[in-house]
Amino acid sequence: MWSKLIGLPLFAGLLAVTTGVQAQNLYCCQDATSGRRSCADVLPKQCKGLAYKVYDRSGNVISEVGPPLTPEQKAAQEAEAKRKKELEEVMREQRRKDAALLETYGSVKDIDLMLARSEADLIKAMELAEEKIEAARKKRKKFENEAEFYKNRDLPPEVARALRDTDDEIKANWSLLNSKKSDLENMRAKFAADKKRYLEIISGGGLNSHPDARRSPGVPKK
Repeated sequence: MWSKLIGLPLFAGLLAVTTGVQAQNLYCCQDATSGRRSCADVLPKQCKGLAYKVYDRSGNVISEVGPPLTPEQKAAQEAEAKRKKELEEVMREQRRKDAALLETYGSVKDIDLMLARSEADLIKAMELAEEKIEAARKKRKKFENEAEFYKNRDLPPEVARALRDTDDEIKANWSLLNSKKSDLENMRAKFAADKKRYLEIISGGGLNSHPDARRSPGVPKK
């Protein structure tokens, strides 16, 4: 069979060299410019930098090795490897988050209950801030009325200080109120995202490998 691939004289010579060697393979390449074929039981030096094939003793191709990559091909290969690695990292991180989500919530009802408790805490804090703002405004009104007696005159230091203090108190509680409003919006968005992802996981969708992934809603973990 090898004689058909590389010519009878060369085949005969190679066969003589390799006789008695068990499971001997043959490495062959062909120069694209000269068309000359080179074969040996080890990779010939003429095949360095060229594509080559490996034949068994029956003349069957058992492997093929392509030529070295061009700089462009190498860059593309490296970019693809980097893309795959980044994708694997994203998938691994998603699986970690999915597992944590399933450990945190035993059912969709758990998510709703936790949301309700968190909302209640924030709403209570917002109401308290609003009460403090109202109380500070009433206090300021008192000092504003007192300041009326000092029109076109310098305010007594204690009255001026009281006005400044109440202004600072109102400003601080307005800032706190706005912060709590923002926290409430963000918290609701987070629970909505958690609930959406939780439903995806327990229905078997998305990237996850958690043993509870196909657990039906409301079924407690064992």
